[in-house]
Formats: sequence, C-alpha cells, structure tokens
Amino acid sequence: MGFLVFGARLAERIFLKLQAKRAIFTSDPMDELFPIFLKLAGRRCLIVGGGLVAEAKMRSLLRCGAEVRVVAPQATPGIREDARSGRIVWDERRFSPSDLAGVSLVIAATNSPELHEEIFRRSEQTGILCNAVDQPERCDFYYPAVVRRGALQLAISTSGHSPFLAQRLRRQLEEQFGPDYGPWVEEIGRQRRELFDSNISPEGRRAILKELSSERAFAEFQARQNSAKQDNRRKVYFVGAGLGDPDLLTRKAWNVLRSADVVLHDALVSAQVLSIVPPAAILCSVGKRCGAKSITQEEIHALLVGYASTAKTVVRLQGGDPLIFGRAGEEISALREAGVDFEVIPGVTAASAAAASAQIALTDRRVASQLIFLSAHRREGEFERDLKSVPRTGATLVIYMPGSDYKRLAHALRDAGISEETPCLIVSQASAPQESICRTDLASLASVPAPPAPALLVVGAVAATAKAEVPPVTMGAS
Repeated sequence: MGFLVFGARLAERIFLKLQAKRAIFTSDPMDELFPIFLKLAGRRCLIVGGGLVAEAKMRSLLRCGAEVRVVAPQATPGIREDARSGRIVWDERRFSPSDLAGVSLVIAATNSPELHEEIFRRSEQTGILCNAVDQPERCDFYYPAVVRRGALQLAISTSGHSPFLAQRLRRQLEEQFGPDYGPWVEEIGRQRRELFDSNISPEGRRAILKELSSERAFAEFQARQNSAKQDNRRKVYFVGAGLGDPDLLTRKAWNVLRSADVVLHDALVSAQVLSIVPPAAILCSVGKRCGAKSITQEEIHALLVGYASTAKTVVRLQGGDPLIFGRAGEEISALREAGVDFEVIPGVTAASAAAASAQIALTDRRVASQLIFLSAHRREGEFERDLKSVPRTGATLVIYMPGSDYKRLAHALRDAGISEETPCLIVSQASAPQESICRTDLASLASVPAPPAPALLVVGAVAATAKAEVPPVTMGAS
C-alpha cells in the first residue's frame, strides 16, 4: 500500500513538472518550421568539423550537388579521400570568420559549444542559414529523417524535439513506400511531360494525371516491373571450382553450372568440372599460366560485360575459391562499373584441400594460433618483403603458387628469420587423382624437386603432423 502511495505521488510530481514546462513544447507561430525542399546544386556550403557526423552531413550535401568545403584541423579517412579526389575542398585548419564569405549554408559539427555559438552568431549577422549539430537553439533549420525513393523524398521533422521518433517514423515509411516507388515516380514524370506537350484539355490532363498517381496504377506498374525482371534476369556468377574434384563443388555451384549459357574458365579448372556444363553452352578459356598470357585482364572484363548483355547466366569459373589470389576483385569492380548484377559462389581453396589431403589442421592452439596466406607469384622482391612482416613462430604460412625455384623460397624464408628446423609440406594437385605430398623441413627445402603445378607449400609446426604415409624428404634427396 505504501508503495502504491509513493508511486502515485512520484507520478503526480512528474506530471506537475511537465505541466510547468508545457509552454516550452506548446506550438508558437514564431517557432513554426516552413517545410521546403531546397536546391543546393552549385551552391557553396561550409562544414566546420571533420568527424563522422561532419562526414555524414558532407555526404548528404554532395548528394544534392552542393560545392562543399570542410574546415577542420583533422578529418576522417572518408573526408580525406573525397578531398584527394577533388569532390570537396578540405582546409586543414581551424575555423575563421572569413570562411563564411559567399556561403549559402553552414553546418557546425564540432564538440565545442563556444565555437558553435560563434558560427551561429556570425551566420545570423550575414543572413546565412546555420545548423549546429545537437543544439536546436542554434539552428535555422533541422536535418529531417528522409525516405529516399529516387525522385520521391519523404522528410520527417519533429522540430528537434525527438530525432529518435523521426527515425522510427522513417523506418515505418520505408516499409510502406518500397523501392518500386522511385522508378514509378520517374515514369509519372515522363508521362506528365508528354501530356503537357500534347493538345489535351486541362481537365482531361488533370483526370489522366490523377489516374496515373492512383494505387491501381502503381499496382499495374509493379506487375510490369516484375514481368520485365523475369524476362531480363541476367547475372554473372563467380563460381569456385575447387581443386578439380567435382564432388567438392557446392550444390549451388552445380546448379549454376548446369544452367549456364556462357562459361569463362581458368586453365586450372578440371575437365571433370567442365563436363557439368551443358553442351550447348559457350565455353571460353581465359586462363593465364606460366606467363603465357593468351588474354589480358581488360579483355576478360570486356567479355564478362559483353556476354552479360546477351546471355542470362554467365559463369566466371575459377580454380579454388574465386576470392583468394585471383582477379575476382578487379572483375567485380568492372561489373559494378557496368551495372551488371553478379553473385559469388565460394569454392574449396587450395589450402583447405591440401590440408585435408595431408590430414593436418592449419591452425592448432598448441602450436599455431595464426594462419597466413601468401602468394610467391609476385614481382621481384615483393614476396621477400611480405615474408619479413610475418611472425617467426606460432603461425602457419601457406604459400600459393610457389613455382619451381624452391631454393629461392628457402633462402627467402631463412632471411625472414624462420628456423631451418621448421617443418614444411608440399602438396601438388591436391584432391586430384595424381595428387602428391612431400614432407620436409626448411633446411632441406632447397633440394626438393619441384612437383607438377598447381602446388602449395605449407610452412610451420602443423606440417609435422601430416599423415604417416607422407614420405619425408631430407637434405640431398633427389
């Protein structure tokens, strides 16, 4: 009972305090906001501050085509990058009143209330619109929560009272107004321009425009869009072919290969994997091995983009996993630039296949808490430079594309400070019928005959745990 009385009294005190402050939240005509959408393209806008909040404000201004200048002694990597590329101007110094000259709008985004007060006061004197982050009393305008659907923009403001409420409402509106609204509004705009260019009477034009904006018209637009997507679904799939054994392909890789129209494959892809591709599909070898490059990387990009415009399912089939020591990153960038849809289907990388064949764990909490992948197929001196940054102990090194000069590899490993007693394992053609595995140590590595490619070198304590039937090779072996 006493608790209930106490609770009632507490609630009463809170209510009275809210009533006392009611005037603060009561609408005053002088505080009413004028909702407008402002064109800032080509206008000079100033941001004082270089933190993450300043960067977010910068992005919103750039989206509108504004000329943005950032003034701050320090800045985020994103601001620095945009300054280097010329998208903005960054003055690496403190704010000066002269920065306001010729500016249409200023945003103060620092952690200094005193600086915000100065910027707001000077902006008021010169008629410049100012927004001081998290200080509503020093704002001529507020950033709304915005739902963007192309030309359609829905802005929500609580006049600075509750940004969290504005964000919640934005999320609700994003669910209500999905991505299809953007292209629909663009289509209405084109139709509207055509109507105004025609001889239709104002009344007739109004009736047509009203119908074009109806829910029924939107439903019809969505149906057309979905139908067009079904008819024109074109995609490039980056598929990891693993190390040759088709049984190690993922189910998704199998399904994509069986429905492929075009397959651009590397030289390392096995005949067994290629046999999954339908006979009617176009098979194009774009492999580059041992320096005998029959095709340039730029030509591969052109083929991917070109085939994607004519075939529904284009497969870029790569040995191992496409995202490890391949050119998938460059090819993905080319597809993005061309606006081509793509998907990556991972494959078994050489390190995993080799470890499985030798029955070793690449990481073992007792001896190897780190796993490092390196490629020996680099420009002269780069591989050696990479080795100098790896740990001397407690790591497993997996060296892809070791080549045939194991003497050079052994010399580079020793120069990096790795002990000559360190176990090594060479796996050639992992998971293939002709697979071979050789166990040695760094002291004997230089004398090991180079096995057939593709091969992989494992360096570290885990190599000593290879299955018993793997024969050791010691100094002087041939």
